[in-house]
Amino acid sequence: MSTTQGHHIDVTQGTEHVRVEIDGKLIAESSRPLLLAETGYPVRYYFPPEDVRTELLVPSDTHTVCPFKGTASYWSLPGGPEDVTWAYPEPHDQVAPIKDHFCFYEVERD
Repeated sequence: MSTTQGHHIDVTQGTEHVRVEIDGKLIAESSRPLLLAETGYPVRYYFPPEDVRTELLVPSDTHTVCPFKGTASYWSLPGGPEDVTWAYPEPHDQVAPIKDHFCFYEVERD
């Protein structure tokens, strides 16, 4: 758990079965996602890299910087859509567990 300047982030181990399908393709599926709760944002599911079909993804030129988590790198599907997932290869210490885990905008929960 981290609280900085009134901003709170909590990373916990999840057990819920979650999956990501894009254009009918299964991209990610896990029963062990990390849940990241952050002030002002919905809970995000971070998938272990072993649970993501990375062979279907290509690195994007997009990078964003979060003052609380670090610099995120993005991946796209060949031919689109772009920037469907992101990860923090070198996250800040307070969110170290999310290192190299993939996060998606839309996640289906069972």
